[in-house]
Amino acid sequence: MSQPTIHLLTLLDDGSPDIVGNYINLPPPTQPYTLRFAIQGASSICREGSLWVNVPAAGEEFQRNKFRKFDLTPHFNRTIYVDVTIDRPGAFAYYVAYSPSPPFTASSNSSEEAHRPTQTSTYYFTVPPNLTINGQPIPLDSLSIISVVSKWLGPVSEWAPHLSYISRKGYNMIHFTPIQQRGDSNSPYSLANHLAFDPEAFPNGQQDVVKVIGDMEKEYGILSLTDVVWNHTAPNSEWLAEHPESGYNLATAPWLESAYELDTALLEFGQKLESYDLPTELKTTDDLLLVMEGIKKHLLEELALWEYYVIDVKRDSALGIEAWKNGKGRDGLEGWKKDLGIFHKAAAVVKAGLQGAERMGERFRRRINPEAGAAFLYSQFGSPAGPQHIDSALDAYKKVLDEINLPFYKEYDADKEEILEQLYNRIKYLKLDEHGPKQGPITETSPLVETYFTRLPLNSVTEKHPKGSLYLASNGWIWNANPLVDFAGPHSRAYLRREVISWGDCVKLRYGTGPEDSPFLWEHMKTYTKLMASCFHGFRIDNCHSTPLHVAEYFLDAAREVRKDLYVVAELFTGDEKMDKMYVERLALASLIREAMQAWGTGELSRLVHRHGGRPIGSFEPESGTGLLGQGTGAGEVVKIVTGSPIHALFMDCTHDNETPAQKREAKDTLPNGALVAMCDCAVGSVYGYDEVYPKLLDVVNEKRLYSAPPPPPGVTASAVEEESAGLSGVPRIKRILNKIHEKMTREGYQEMHVHHEGEYITIHRVKPGVNKGYFLIAHTAFQGYGEKRGDIKPISLPGSKVKLIGGWHLNVKDTDKDKEVVIQANDWLTGLENDVQNLVMGDVQENYNTEEVGVVSTITVPDFFPPGSIALYETWVPGSAASNQPEGAEVYDLDSFLIAGAKEAVSKLNLVDLNFLLYKSEPEEKDISGGRDSTYNIPGFGSLVYGGLQGWWSIMEPIVEKNDLAHPLCQHLRDGTWPLGYIIGRIQREIDDNFGGEGKKERLGPVKDWFAARLERIERVPSWLRPRCFGLVVGEAYVRSVERAVDLMGGCLVEQDTPTGNTGRRSGFLRELALVGVQVTGLNKTTSLYPDRAVPCMAAGLPHFAYDYMRCWGRDIFISLRGLYLATGRYAEAKEHILAFASVLKHGMIPNLLDAGRKPRYNARDSIWFWLQCLQDYTKIAPHGIEILNETVKRRFLPYDDEWFDLSDSRAYSRSSTIAEIIQEALQRHAWGMAFREANAGQVLDSNMRWEGFFIQNGVKDWSKPFVGGGSRWNCGTWMDKNGESDIAGNKGVPGSPRDGAAVEITGLLYSTLRWVADLNRRGLYQWDSVQTSTDQRTPISFTEWADRIKANFERCYYVPLDPAEDSNHEIDQRFVLTRGIYKDLYGSSVLIGALDGDRDEGREDYRFRPNFFIAMTVAPDLFNPEHALKAIELADQELRGPIGMATLHPKDINYRPYYINSDNSRDFLVSRGRNYHQGPEWVWPTGYFLRAMLKFDIARKKTREERVETYQQITRRLVECRKHIKDSVWKGLAELTQKNGEFCPDSSPTQAWSAACLIDLFYDCDKSHQEWESRQEVS
Repeated sequence: MSQPTIHLLTLLDDGSPDIVGNYINLPPPTQPYTLRFAIQGASSICREGSLWVNVPAAGEEFQRNKFRKFDLTPHFNRTIYVDVTIDRPGAFAYYVAYSPSPPFTASSNSSEEAHRPTQTSTYYFTVPPNLTINGQPIPLDSLSIISVVSKWLGPVSEWAPHLSYISRKGYNMIHFTPIQQRGDSNSPYSLANHLAFDPEAFPNGQQDVVKVIGDMEKEYGILSLTDVVWNHTAPNSEWLAEHPESGYNLATAPWLESAYELDTALLEFGQKLESYDLPTELKTTDDLLLVMEGIKKHLLEELALWEYYVIDVKRDSALGIEAWKNGKGRDGLEGWKKDLGIFHKAAAVVKAGLQGAERMGERFRRRINPEAGAAFLYSQFGSPAGPQHIDSALDAYKKVLDEINLPFYKEYDADKEEILEQLYNRIKYLKLDEHGPKQGPITETSPLVETYFTRLPLNSVTEKHPKGSLYLASNGWIWNANPLVDFAGPHSRAYLRREVISWGDCVKLRYGTGPEDSPFLWEHMKTYTKLMASCFHGFRIDNCHSTPLHVAEYFLDAAREVRKDLYVVAELFTGDEKMDKMYVERLALASLIREAMQAWGTGELSRLVHRHGGRPIGSFEPESGTGLLGQGTGAGEVVKIVTGSPIHALFMDCTHDNETPAQKREAKDTLPNGALVAMCDCAVGSVYGYDEVYPKLLDVVNEKRLYSAPPPPPGVTASAVEEESAGLSGVPRIKRILNKIHEKMTREGYQEMHVHHEGEYITIHRVKPGVNKGYFLIAHTAFQGYGEKRGDIKPISLPGSKVKLIGGWHLNVKDTDKDKEVVIQANDWLTGLENDVQNLVMGDVQENYNTEEVGVVSTITVPDFFPPGSIALYETWVPGSAASNQPEGAEVYDLDSFLIAGAKEAVSKLNLVDLNFLLYKSEPEEKDISGGRDSTYNIPGFGSLVYGGLQGWWSIMEPIVEKNDLAHPLCQHLRDGTWPLGYIIGRIQREIDDNFGGEGKKERLGPVKDWFAARLERIERVPSWLRPRCFGLVVGEAYVRSVERAVDLMGGCLVEQDTPTGNTGRRSGFLRELALVGVQVTGLNKTTSLYPDRAVPCMAAGLPHFAYDYMRCWGRDIFISLRGLYLATGRYAEAKEHILAFASVLKHGMIPNLLDAGRKPRYNARDSIWFWLQCLQDYTKIAPHGIEILNETVKRRFLPYDDEWFDLSDSRAYSRSSTIAEIIQEALQRHAWGMAFREANAGQVLDSNMRWEGFFIQNGVKDWSKPFVGGGSRWNCGTWMDKNGESDIAGNKGVPGSPRDGAAVEITGLLYSTLRWVADLNRRGLYQWDSVQTSTDQRTPISFTEWADRIKANFERCYYVPLDPAEDSNHEIDQRFVLTRGIYKDLYGSSVLIGALDGDRDEGREDYRFRPNFFIAMTVAPDLFNPEHALKAIELADQELRGPIGMATLHPKDINYRPYYINSDNSRDFLVSRGRNYHQGPEWVWPTGYFLRAMLKFDIARKKTREERVETYQQITRRLVECRKHIKDSVWKGLAELTQKNGEFCPDSSPTQAWSAACLIDLFYDCDKSHQEWESRQEVS
C-alpha cells in the first residue's frame, strides 16, 4: 500500500503562503491527497483564529463563497496543522479570521476593540483537472492540441477522415472554434443562438455533437476543446431583440450617449463626403488629411461635444440667482473670504455643489447645485438688494462659472485630440496601410470607419422598448487596456475617444455586478456554458482579457458542476504577469495561450522557447535539504513542500489568429518552428493548415472553402515504414514523431531543458532529471533574409552524454508569389503550398574522452547541407548515471535515488561533538584543529564559507536551491570540478586520522566519509552541468540527516508529543534552529578546554570572534547560555561538565570571566558567579537526579578561601578538593564578608586598555540593612556591559563606557534567587549551611532567609522609580537625577555621575539609567517586584527599548545614547571612539529573552482563562518575528550578538552568539512549563 501524500503549505504570520514563485498550483488529484496547512502555534492569526477554506467536504458540491471553518487552537511552542483533502480540481481559496492582538499594556488587555474580528487577505490555490483518454490519465503538459475552424470541416458526417488524420499526426486534443448557429457575418465568434448548434454541420443538434466527441475519444484517442463566447452575441440574435438590456445601450449605459452621437455623425459624414468636396476613395495620406480637416470643420464643430463636458452657465447662473432670491444658502460657503481670487472662489463652489461629474451622460449633465450657487452669492454679496445689486451678483457668478468650466473645456480638448488621433490611425489602416484591408471607396456598406454601435431595427418585437435601448455598443478590444476595467462602463470613455478596435458583428454583453443586474443574460449564458461542459472536455475562453472576472468565475463554477475535470485555457493578453496570475488563480486556468509566431527573429523565438521549455537543465530539487526526498518522513507519509509554480502555457506554433510562416518568415520555417514548440515541457498546439503549409492566415469570417481531403491511413498491405509513418508525408510525418515524443517526455518526466541560440540556430536539450535520458534538437530557423546557406554554428559538444540520431530533415516548399497566389485563389478546397520533407545525411557523432569533461564527450557537427528550414533530432543518455560496474548498454537507473540513499544510516553513529565538527567549525576553529594548515573553503568569485562543515555549504546552497540559481558562482565552480566534495571528504579523513579528541572517531565518522566518497565517484562521471544538482542533493541530504541526528540526540523542550501523525517527535522550525546553536558552539578545541590537562568539548561565547584559545570560554556567557543550550534541550552531561569545570576554578568567591582552560583565569566579572549559581540551581531542578551534583567533588585550581594566585605548575594547583555545596557556601560567604583585591598579573599584558586603578576589584555587601551585593568603580566594568575605552585620540582609553558600580539590579535578583534556593535546600536537609557570617571580624551570622527577606523588604523602595512623583517619599529617589519614571533603576548606590567626561555632570547618577537589566531580576526573582509596577516597566521597555531583534542597551532619550557600534572608528568623539558605546544604545539580542520571559511571568500571572493565557503567548510570538527571520536568513544560522538601532546590521557584531539563542530557548522552555503546569491544574480541578 502506497504512503499517503501530504503537500505541506506553511503560512506566515499574516496568513500569506510561504512560497517562492508565482502562485500555488497543486497536482491533479489522480488519487485524493492532503493539503496540510502549517501555522506557527502562537502566530498573531491564531488569536481567536480560524482557517477558512472553500474546498468542499467529501460528498459536497463546490460553492465558491462557502468556506469551511477550521479552528486554530494556539500553542506557543507547537505548529498547528490543518489537513484538507483535495479530491477534485478547481479554483480554491482560503483566509484566516482572527482577532488582532491588542497592544501590551500594564492595564487589562481585554476590551471590545481587542476582540474585534478581522481577516487576512484571501489567498488562492488551483488544482488542475485529471484528464483521461479512454480511461488512461494524460498529463496536461503532454497535450498536443490542434485548432480547427469548425465550419471548414463541413457536415459532421464527413469529419471522420479529418479526425483520423489529426490522430495520426499525434495530436490528442482538438480545439473547435464555436459550433453554434452563426450570425449574419458568418463568423464563428458571432453567435446568433448560443443554445443551438450549426444546423448545417449538425442536423440532429446536440445528439450529433455528443456522438462525434465520443467517437473522437473512443476511436481516435482525441479529446475535445471548444471556445466559450461570453462577451458578445451577433446583432441578429433573436433573444437580443427581446432583451436589449443585456447590452450596453443608451438606457442601460447612458454615459455612452456622446459616443453614440459621434458614431452616428461619423456614419453620416462618410456619406456626405462628396457634398463637402472631399475624396470618397482615399488613395494617399493627403486624401486622408483632407478628410480629417473635414471632420474637424463639418463634424466636430457642428456636433458640439463640449456640451457633454461643461456646465450650462446661463442655466446654472439663473438657477443660482433664483435660489438666492428665495432665501436659500444663507449659511454661506464654509471658510469663505471675500478677498479670494477667482480660482479659489470657483474651487469653493465646486466643492460645495458640483453635481453630475461622476460620469458622462446627457449634454450639460454637469451642474452646480442652485443652493451652492446661492451660498456663494450670500458669502460674496449678502442678501439680494434690488435689481442693480442682483445684476452685479449675476455677472460675478457667471465669471465664477466660467472659471469652473475652464478645466472642463481642457478635458474636452484633450479628448478631442485623442478622437482625431484614433480616427486618423484607424482610417489609415482600413483604407491605406499595406497590411490593412484596403477597403476601397467609402460607401454605405464600406463606411469611412467602422461603427461602434448596432442599431436594432424597429419592429413588433423592439417597439416595446425605449428607443435608446435599441442602440447597442459593439464589442472589441483596446490595446494594453486594464482587463479589470469595463471599457464600456461608466468610468471609461473608450467609445467616445474611439480607442476601441470594434467588432461590428458582435454586440458587447452587459453583466453588471451580478445576476440581479441582468437576470436573463446570466441565466441564458449559464445554460449555454453548462451545455458546452456537457459536450466538451475543455474550454478555451475567447477574449478572456475582456471577460469580467466575476462573470468567468460564475460560469466556470457552473461548468464544473457538469464536468469537474474541465480543462480550461484562455486567450489572455494582459501584458502584466500579476494580472495573468490573478486570472489564473481565480479561474483555475490550466494554461494561458502563448504564440511562437509572435517572435520577430531567432533570438526572440529562443527566448519564448526558453520561457516555456521547462526548468533549466540540472535544476535543483525543491525538497533538497528538507529531509522530504525519497521515502518521506518515516512517519507513514510522503511530504512534499508546496512551492510557487510558474504560469503554465499552451504554447502554439501557430494559432488561427496568427499569420503563417509563409507570411511572416519563410514557409520552410514551418518545420523548425513546429519542432521547437513540440520540444517544450508544456501543452503545445498548432492550427489545421500549419502542417499543410497554408500560405496565409485565413479569414474565419469570410472564407467559405472547406479543408481538403486528408491523406488516407495506410492500407492492410502497407509496408512497415508506411505503418510507422501512418500514411503521412511531409511536415505531418515529422509532426507525428515530434508529438509522440512530446507526450512521452511529459509522461516520463523529462522536465528540464537547455536552450541555446547561435545565429540562425536554436538548440534545445530536454532531459529527465535523475535518470538523465533526453532528446536533443537542432533547429535552423528560416526568417526572411536567411537565404539557403548552412549558416554559422560551431560543433556541438554534449559532455557526459551519448547520442543517437533519430533523424535529420529539411522542408522544401514551392513558395514563390505565384505559387502562393494559385493556392490562395483556388476555388474548391483549402490546401497548402506544395512541399516535401527531405531526409538529411547527418554526420556521425564523434565520441571521445578527455580529463577536463569527465567521461564521454559526444560532438555533433552540423553537415554542410543544413539550410534554413532544417532540423535534426537525437536521443541522448548519460552512461555516468549508472554504477561503475553496470554493463555497457544496461538501462540507466535513477541517479537521484542513489545520491540520497543511505545518508541517515551513515550519520547514525555520530555524537554531538562529531556533529559539531561535521556541520560547523568556523574559520578560527578550522585553523585551530588543523594546526593552522586548513581553513574554510573559498569559492572562486564568491568568497569563503563561514563554516568548514556542512552548514557552511548548505547556507550557500539553500537559497541557490530555493531560487534555482544555477548562475551562482558555486554552481559554476562545481561545473568546473568536484573539488568541494573532495574538500568535504578530505576534511573528514583528516579528523579521523587525528588522534585528538579520543577513540572511536573512525567507527563513527568512517561511514560518513565512505558515503560521500561513493557519491563523489558517481558525480565525477556525470556531465559537468549535472554537478550542481548532484552536489545539492548530496549535501542537502547529508545536512538534513545530520541535523536530524543532532536533534534526536537532544531532548527537553525539543520533544513534541502532538505531531500530525499523533506520534512523539522532535520540534522543527525556530526552536530547532535555536537548539542547533548549542551544537554549533560546543566542540573540541586544541588551544583550549574546560581543563588544563584534558580535552573536553567546551562552549564558545560566539563565532567567529570568540572561537578559540583563551577568548573562547567566558564564564558569564556560558552560564547565561547554559540553561537554554544544554538544560532545556536535555544536554545534561554537557551542562554538568561546565558547572563542575568552573566550580574548580572558584577564587575570591568568583568564577573567572575568562577561563583559559584554568591556566590563567581572569577574575574581573562581578556577575559571573551569580549566573553560575543560577545555572546550578536550574540544573538541580531540571536534570534528572540533578540535586546529586551538590555532593560532587572537584579539584580546586586555587586554595579555598585563599586569594593567593599561583601558576598552574605550582604544586598547590588542583591539590585540594571541595564539594559543589562547599563551593556554593564559599561563594556566598566571600560576598558576605566582602572582598577587595588587585587582579593577578595586573598590567598592560593582562589588559592594555585598563588603567591601573581598574585592576582593583571590590565586591560584597556594604550595608546589611540593605544587603545588596555591590562593587566596582568608575575605572572598571564588572558586569556584562564591560566595554572599556580604547582610544588615545579621543582620550577615552581606560574609561569604561558603562562601569555600573554599585549594586546592579540583575545581581540583586540573582542573589535573592540563590538565597531562597539554598534556604529551601537547607530546610529539606540537602544543604548543611543555613547562614553566612556578615564580616571576618565579628563573624555575626545571618541566615539565608533573613538575608533574602531584607533584600525583598528594601528592593521596591531602593530600585523602583514611581510613575507619580508624589510617591517618591516612599522610595529612595533623588528627583534631580530621575530620567524615566515607572521603571526600575539599573543600579543602586552608584558613585559615578551620569556624563562624567561624557556630557552634563549634573544630569544625575548612573542608578537612573533606563537599561534592560531589571528583566533578569524579574525572571529569576519575580516575587521581589510589585506586579503592577513590573507590568508598567515591561510596557515602557516594550515601547522604548525593544527593537526588532534586540533590546536597546540605553534609553534613546538618554544623553549618552549612541546606537551605532563601530569598533574601528578611532575618531575624537569621546563617546563612540573605538566602540566605547558598545552598551550605550546598540540593541543586544540576549536581553530580549529575559524581557520576554519577564513579560510571560507577569502577564500570565494575571490571566485566568485559557484564551487569556494564549494571548500572552501571542504577544510574545509577535515580538519574535524578526528573530525568526534573522536566524532563517543568517548564513551562520544563529542570532547575532547585537544590532544597531532598529535592528540594522552591525558589521562588528559576532554573527552568532551563544546567549542570543540560549535566552530564547529559555523562553520556549518557560512557556512549555507554564502551559504544562496550568494544564495539570485544570485536570486536577
